[in-house]
Amino acid sequence: MTHGQMFLSIAEDVALGLLSLSFIITVYRVVRGPTLPDRILSLDMLVTVAIGFIAVIGIKTGFTLYLDIAIALGLVGFLATIAFARFVLTRGQVEQEEPRKAANRGAER
Repeated sequence: MTHGQMFLSIAEDVALGLLSLSFIITVYRVVRGPTLPDRILSLDMLVTVAIGFIAVIGIKTGFTLYLDIAIALGLVGFLATIAFARFVLTRGQVEQEEPRKAANRGAER
């Protein structure tokens, strides 16, 4: 084993360790919250950490197919984040309109 191979092996192990720590911290943020946007951002971070895991494992095993999977997961994760953000935006608009409608109904009576 050459010095370059040994360095790559150590770097892969360190990367997997840091990604594992990041995964645990991010799962804590998803569970703990405190708000819905925090949870959505944490879910997006989980996708990013998963992409990191897939990329490191792809480098470690030498299978380039893993990198294609990581790219596809990145695209799906991006679309999911956009969908969640749109959901939060429309939910906020509905919650703001509800008191106005109730106030308008009370004024009509």
